[in-house]
Order: sequence, then structure tokens, then C-alpha cells
Amino acid sequence: MCGVVGFTGTRDAAPVLLDALSRLEYRGYDSAGLATINNGCLYIRKGIGKLEEVESICDLSRLNGSTGIGHVRWATHGVVSIENAHPHRDCSGQIAVAHNGIIENHEEIRNRLEAGHRFLSETDTEVIAHLIEEQQKNGEPLEVAVRKAVDELRGSYALLVTSVFEPGKVVACRNGSPLVVGLGRGENFIASDFQAFLNQTREVIFIEDGESVVINRGKVQLYNELGSRITRARVTLDHDFHSSSKEGYEFYMLKEVFEQPRAIMTAMQQDSRALYGAASMIKRSKSVVFTACGTSRYASLIGRYLFSRVSQKFSDVVIASEFGYFSEAINQNTLVIAVSQSGETADVIEGVKQARAKGAKVLSIINTVGSSLGRMSDRTLYLNCGPEIGVPATKSFIAQLVIFYLLSFAVAGRLDEVKQNLSRISGMIDTNLMLNNLSVPGLARELKNHDKFYYVARGINFAIAGEAALKLKEVAYVHAEGMPAGELKHGTLALIEQGTPVVAICPDDCTRDHILSNVSEVKARGARVIGVSDKNSNLFDTFIEVPRVDEAYYPLVSIVPLQLLAFHSAIVRGLDPDKPRNLAKSVTVK
Repeated sequence: MCGVVGFTGTRDAAPVLLDALSRLEYRGYDSAGLATINNGCLYIRKGIGKLEEVESICDLSRLNGSTGIGHVRWATHGVVSIENAHPHRDCSGQIAVAHNGIIENHEEIRNRLEAGHRFLSETDTEVIAHLIEEQQKNGEPLEVAVRKAVDELRGSYALLVTSVFEPGKVVACRNGSPLVVGLGRGENFIASDFQAFLNQTREVIFIEDGESVVINRGKVQLYNELGSRITRARVTLDHDFHSSSKEGYEFYMLKEVFEQPRAIMTAMQQDSRALYGAASMIKRSKSVVFTACGTSRYASLIGRYLFSRVSQKFSDVVIASEFGYFSEAINQNTLVIAVSQSGETADVIEGVKQARAKGAKVLSIINTVGSSLGRMSDRTLYLNCGPEIGVPATKSFIAQLVIFYLLSFAVAGRLDEVKQNLSRISGMIDTNLMLNNLSVPGLARELKNHDKFYYVARGINFAIAGEAALKLKEVAYVHAEGMPAGELKHGTLALIEQGTPVVAICPDDCTRDHILSNVSEVKARGARVIGVSDKNSNLFDTFIEVPRVDEAYYPLVSIVPLQLLAFHSAIVRGLDPDKPRNLAKSVTVK
């Protein structure tokens, strides 16, 4: 879960790389670094902390040279330290390597190389630099040396390499981690996400597993895993770069929460042929299985509920990291619905590979055009919500819900109905956001010193309790648990003390009476109850009001104020909600 960038051209590389890394920092912000080549010398500067902190200390942007690579790190092997920050180099200081992924056999390789090489870090990445060094001792061109080096690797990687022996060249290869080339005029780019260079060019080439690529300032050469030259058509991205900026907000998370009414409307803008094609896949399949992680899994749980209630289609949700343990039941009659904002989630991709090997059809719900998951699916529906930069998923979650509403109602032949309702609810949320953003900050201040929260709900809102708890954990570093309200008596009541915050998602629907009964149980044990509802109750110590909607749509209106609660809880604790510690946006390692 790191970000890699490379550039070669005629202008100074460092400012270009630094700007690109700033757009990839959602992938990692433990440490950062750049390597450039100038006048036959390799220069590396790197440090720990967020990118702006490293820049202020190391002056990354002042490195000279028109070719270079850069990296933002989310630590997997080795502690967060300057020594473990990327890029890494070989013994001679002639080769620089930046890497996203995990090398599973790095210890074996390191043990073999230690007799003849000096290692400076604890990382798995450093072995790659020394493997390439071994090959270049034999006079191999850089791209050949890299290809022979990666032949020895087991694991996942998006790998960038540059060398003083061949200035003006960056070599890259991938296996299981994304890479995309950006095509400029007299210059070229490469990165783990096209967001890195979207302000420079929209002409791209996506790199597939097993392939390698060489970029010079004037050309791009693509090779298959056997080292043979191949060609691939360039893709022109139709993407809103402006939406990648904060647009006056101090934090991306708050901006993206407020973008959700618009996200509902843009997610509805699906090609009708693609939408009905996806609905037909659901109808024809004997079994439907969602696979997803984190926030996308909670969205999938709501999708499962909608499929059952609206479409009368039973389905199941399997956490992506557990998918392989259930794959024996997957066959050619199965539809796997893979849900991932980035389309690069490693566990989801691995599950899809297993499903395809068993003959299953794959429908992907993703946000990123050109992602690995989209390219390996039978059909893809896009969230259309624009770039989501903050690590906590907000507008992508609500866009995923919109897709599931559209699909379930399309299967039932009621698509016009759901579109009208979603349009109306978008406006309701827009108004309600303004009201809740006035009151929720005060609540966050009142709860500042509490270190455990419980979120309860029933029915379709059970998954909202889980997602709201996840948001608070992610950004405020508070223990939070979401559960069906009926499960309180099975253990959790023992943890309720005087003042313990319990958030009850309690709309005026068929679940209300049962939830209020559960609320009475925690209230009797001293809990502070925060009610999220369209109807107040004397059992609520604090009331967060949401719009009144039809029962099936309450997840859309209930999650938004709870995202605000998480955001403001982070702010009053002095935390950065955009960049939670130990977390990254795109989980590209298993």
C-alpha cells in the first residue's frame, strides 16, 4: 500500500515527482523519498513523516536531474525509519529502486546475497536493488537486468528502477500491483495511479501483470513476461482533475462528505444497457456472492438486503480475505459481485482470480476506470463519484449503495421508481448535512474523553452501525463496535457503564419498537444514548435528526451524520482525518 512515481523528460524531475507524490499520499505517509540522476550521479533524499514534512526537512524538490523516481511508504517490512524509506539503492550507489508490494521470498534471497552485498535496511525491497546489481555486473541492459531479477521474486510488486549507467531511462514492471504510464510530449510518466499525473496528461497505457515497460523522454517500450516487444493502444482518460483538489475545505474527508448528494446523482448516471445487462446476470445466476473488504463489505451487506427484499434474490457476502476458504462452492452458475473503490484491492482481486478459474461470472462495482479489477471482469459498473482522496471512504460508500439500489430495483422491473426516490433523497441529504454540521461538532466535543462507543441497529441499518463504528475507529482512534441491537444482551451489556456512548440508529420503521426496547436496556445501565432517527424519543439523551424516507432508503440518510460525528471526533482530538495512522486508501497487499 505504497505509491510509486517515475518521470523522464527535459525539465527538472524533482518538482514533477513531488507534485505527483502529493496526489498519491493517500497510499502511504509513513515516509517518502526521491531519487534523481544528474551528470552521472545518483542522488537520493528521503525521510520519515508526511510528504510535506519530509520536503521541509530534506528539500526533495531541489534535487537536480531530469530523470527520477519517487515513493510514499506504508510500512510492511521494517519499522518506519529513514533507512527503511524508499528509494533503495545497490552497494555501488548506481541503481535506485522504489517498490509497492510484498516480496514473499526476500529473506531467502537476502541470506544468499549477504556474503557479497551490504544491506542498509530491514525492507524486502532492498534485495531487488542487489539482484539488479548482480545482473548489471554481467553487462546486461537495465531492462534485461530488471527482468532477470524479478524472475527470482515471489510476491506482488509495482517496481520502478533507474540507473546512472543508462540515464534518461526508467524501467518498471508489475505483478499484482497497479502501474500506469502517462504519455507526454517529450516526456513520460509512470505511477501506481493515474491520479499522480492527471494534471500533466490524460493519455495513458495500463500495464498488466507480468509485463515490463521502459520509458524514455521520447518513447515508451512495452514487453511481455518473455521479454518480447508488444504494443497496446493508449487510453484517453475522461476525468475531472478539479475534483481532486480540496476546493476550499481544510480536509478532503469533510469535502467528500459534503459531495455525497452530488455523488448520488452521478452514481445514478449509468448506461442503461450496462445496468440492465448486470441485472440480467443477477437474474440468471443460481447463486450470487459479494466479495469486498472494509467499507465496501458494509455496502455489500446492504446490497444483500436489497437483493433479498426488493428482487427476491438470495445472496451472500464473503469478506475478500476469507473468500479463498469458501471457494469450493463457486462454479459456473455463480455470479461474484466484486466491490472495491480503487479496483486494486489485493484480496478482492485474488478472490476474483479464483472465481474465474472455477468458471464463475464476475460483476465489478468500482470507481477507478482502467483498474485491474475492471479489466478482469465480465461486466463493470462505475461509481462515477470522482476521486476520493481521503483515506476514510465516504462518498464512495454512498455511491456503492446507489448502485445496489439501482440493481435490485432493475431486477424487479422498478427502475424508474428508484431513480425518482434517489433524486428526492439527494436533496434531503443536502439540507440535512447543513443542519447536522452545526450540531454534531458540539456532540463530538462532549464525547471527546470517551474511548469506547457502541452502535446498534436492526434490519437494513445493521450494516450502517458497522460502517459508522468503522469510521470512528479509522479517524478518531476510538474503540467502536457496531452490532445488531438484539445482540446487546449476548455479552456487550456487560461492558456498558455510566456514560458509555451508545449510538442507536432507530428510524420510524418496523424495527423501531424493538430497538427502543434494546435502548431501554442500555439506558438502565447508565449509557448515554445518541438517537439517529426521523422521530425523537424520550429515551434519547441526544437526538440526531435525519429525513423521513421509505424504509429501504434509511441507510442513505443515516450514515451521513455519523460520518460527520467521526470527522469532528477526530478534529477535537487533534487528529488528521484524511490520513489516519497505520492506514492507507488502497490496500494493494494481502
